[in-house]
Amino acid sequence: MQYQTLPQIDEKVSKICLGTMTWGQQNSESQAHEQMNVALSEGVNFWDTAEMYPSPPDKDKQGDTERFMGTWFAKTKQRNKVVLASKISPMSFLRDGKTRFNAEHISSAIDGNLQRLQTDYIDIYQLHWPERQSNFFGQRGYSEDMAAQSLDDLTPFLETIQALNDEIKKGRIRAYGLSNDTAWGLMSYLSQADKNGLIAPITVQNPYSLLNRLYEVAMAEISHRENVGLLAYSPLGFGVLSGKYLDGKRPAGARLTEYDRFDRYINEQAVSATVQYAKIAADAGLDMAQMALAFVNTRSFVTSNIIGATSIEQLKSNIDSVNITLSPEVLEAIEAVHARQPNPSP
Repeated sequence: MQYQTLPQIDEKVSKICLGTMTWGQQNSESQAHEQMNVALSEGVNFWDTAEMYPSPPDKDKQGDTERFMGTWFAKTKQRNKVVLASKISPMSFLRDGKTRFNAEHISSAIDGNLQRLQTDYIDIYQLHWPERQSNFFGQRGYSEDMAAQSLDDLTPFLETIQALNDEIKKGRIRAYGLSNDTAWGLMSYLSQADKNGLIAPITVQNPYSLLNRLYEVAMAEISHRENVGLLAYSPLGFGVLSGKYLDGKRPAGARLTEYDRFDRYINEQAVSATVQYAKIAADAGLDMAQMALAFVNTRSFVTSNIIGATSIEQLKSNIDSVNITLSPEVLEAIEAVHARQPNPSP
């Protein structure tokens, strides 16, 4: 396994991060425990979850993913071997649908996170997506409605930063990060923290894959200049880049078979690009999923690559992507596809 040191908390995290959002929907508690056992044995010491999970969100199952992790921590006594990331999620069924990133709601959310996780601290606490309307979750452009929204009705960035800094002082979190945010959002948090002598975010969890490289447009430079690492999610485009949906296939139990809300990964342009990436992998004698993950692993702005799996076989194969080296020829071929069909799945 490869490791990278996180700023501020001086903690080494694995290049592969264990994603958990299927636990409670597609994976049972015992299967989740097995995944945690295997991940840790393979050197994956960085795990990510959220109060909202499992996903797709379900009011009756909300929090089950963290609960599964909590029972594993209680049973194994190995919490100290894991760098744990979780999130506050502004979902309609949480806190009466009025979640704000203020001290009251952040404190309440962390109370719940810690109780379910059966721990007394979270290493990185993330804002799951902005309070404000913005172009995330598949929205390519910045709309007039987004531009018309007044920030006066939202929690000021400084208030959120102060609340998170207070939680760091209390020891309930060690650091914080953003998720599904934009260059303007990230720079606003960094600027406000710097001007007020407060601790700044150290990570941002955004989508990044061969089908969505929009992070490179503006965010990657911020990662380099400001030392804020990307925690890349959906690196396989919800499994599309494994090739299992090619030729119109819909495997039983697969996420895009079960949930059509993620169909942006199988639009016409995405399918065309995926076919071309599959040929690159086949010509190079590579497993397609491992090639796609290896590409993400090599990006200098990526701190960790969040992989998810519903089977142990998938999990081990995804973890093994850290051992794959892509040749200059493969990288050149990938860039050629990207030039023809850039970012089909934002």
